[in-house]
Amino acid sequence: MRHVIALLIENESGALSRVSGLFSARGYNIESLTVAPTEDPSLSRMTIVTTGSDDIIEQITKQLNKLVDVVKVVDLSEAAHIERELMLIKVRATGKDREEMKRMADIFRGRIIDATESSYVIELTGNQTKLDSFIGAIDGSLILETVRSGITGIGRSDRILKL
Repeated sequence: MRHVIALLIENESGALSRVSGLFSARGYNIESLTVAPTEDPSLSRMTIVTTGSDDIIEQITKQLNKLVDVVKVVDLSEAAHIERELMLIKVRATGKDREEMKRMADIFRGRIIDATESSYVIELTGNQTKLDSFIGAIDGSLILETVRSGITGIGRSDRILKL
């Protein structure tokens, strides 16, 4: 099963390396990983997407909690949460394809953030399914480059990851 694990970690050099090392040392895969400072510059928030049984995720959570740099760990998948990912996709946009790319960006609530005579860069945010659907809906030969941020997530309602 897919899990989204969020953690607060001290914003120090080597912290990311220790977390990723924990996964690789135990043979666990990280599907996506995002990290950025929080409103407190001494802390960063890390979001890790991984797969595994409940026992494996419990083991990962326990191991993460043992790391000195880790302040708090939450498995967002255990309750209602919101996930988003950012994708920048550069597509060929010439002739009839130009209007079609505009239309597809509008349908998926994307924004054209750069336009040249021969291409568009489209910005899309949403869950993985939405971004994958956009890629599937356009002609693959028109895709010049794709960049995805990885998932970030936040708990809904009163569920807060904060000190």
